[in-house]
Amino acid sequence: QLRLAEFGGGLVQSGGSLTLSCLAPAGWLDHYAIGWFRQAPGRDREAVSCISAATGDPNYQQDSVKGRFTISRDKVKNTVSLEMNNLKPEDTGVYYCGASPWNCDANPDGNNYWGQGTQVTVSS
Repeated sequence: QLRLAEFGGGLVQSGGSLTLSCLAPAGWLDHYAIGWFRQAPGRDREAVSCISAATGDPNYQQDSVKGRFTISRDKVKNTVSLEMNNLKPEDTGVYYCGASPWNCDANPDGNNYWGQGTQVTVSS
């Protein structure tokens, strides 16, 4: 089901930055972990980063984004943001946010709700 909404994608040169936002229904961040996933053409959807409802702490699923991507949440604005720095062409794909009950689930099948996705394209 589509209950989330992503914003902030675009075209950026290698080394550039983008910040994505995921808007959730009011109160959801108290009960759902919100994860960022991405899907490149011809590839499966993969987990990028997640923030838990239980602790509010970030959980990174991919070594490739450590030190470059930062996830955060604003419970007042009901948003989870993904700040992406030093972007690389291999970061290109459609970025989705997904919601799983309480704890992060890196398996896309464990996320019950999704957004429509936002395209990120990094040129070399």
